[in-house]
Amino acid sequence: MKQDLSEKILLNILVIDDHESVLNGTVEVLRQHYPHAKFSTATNANNALEQVNIIQPDIVVMDLSIPENSGVKARPEIGVQLLRTLMKNYPNFNFVIQSAHVRTLVRIRPDIDSHKGGFTVADKSLATPEMLTRVDWALQGLTHTKDIKGIHTGLEVKPEWLKVLILAFEEGLQDKIIAERMCISERMVRHYWSKLQDALNIYPLEGKNIRIQTEMRAREEGLID
Repeated sequence: MKQDLSEKILLNILVIDDHESVLNGTVEVLRQHYPHAKFSTATNANNALEQVNIIQPDIVVMDLSIPENSGVKARPEIGVQLLRTLMKNYPNFNFVIQSAHVRTLVRIRPDIDSHKGGFTVADKSLATPEMLTRVDWALQGLTHTKDIKGIHTGLEVKPEWLKVLILAFEEGLQDKIIAERMCISERMVRHYWSKLQDALNIYPLEGKNIRIQTEMRAREEGLID
């Protein structure tokens, strides 16, 4: 969804962030840059989906660490899943990911690679002029992802391996329960561990717990929160 920047008056911008102060600050900065644009906001994933369906924004500026509903704990995984859903349903939308958790985007690298609209990343530590540049780039349909650690490396993690990681280290489940939840055998769960550890270059070392090493490396790579 490419946008002529001379038509800023026509812009419809959706900003997603669960912190009201940050949300209002982002809107104010964008309003100064696009003084005639129309702004909508959302503070959780479900509200964001509702807003998108109603307003069909020209660009979505979003944090990743958001709650699914109001009153629920914010987690980067929620924002990542929201982004994946939006890219699937609206392949030409323009996105700016303004977040301190941009490395978690490695989880959906194939989705980003195939996305047809603009897609840029603006870590929350970026200065305002640089952030606004990323917004302009996204509106032009450009992609800028070099700030995502590991996004251009050879790391490939299949969805079922990622599911094992999440069940083990975010829900604290043992292999037997993981197998039941995924409707597979424990042997297959162990197979997924082996494949995952190979992808992360984690191998048995005397005196070290391989599962703990796997968890540490997975967090470093942004595969789990």
